[in-house]
Amino acid sequence: MHTTPAMEQVNSRARTKASANGEISKVSVAVIVVSAGIIGCWATACLFAGTINSGGPLALAQNLINSILG
Repeated sequence: MHTTPAMEQVNSRARTKASANGEISKVSVAVIVVSAGIIGCWATACLFAGTINSGGPLALAQNLINSILG
């Protein structure tokens, strides 16, 4: 019967854990990138909608200044 020394078992577990941490990190980065893309698209859509509703970019800037100053 062939027995595996304890040191080899510890190393294999450490490698598996490091690999799992790497995969979790990759998934986390992917989720952040997708979220940033969705937020960017939403912000762009809101900017275009505000420009159209205000009557143009100059009117949008004027309305922004008016809303800040009161």
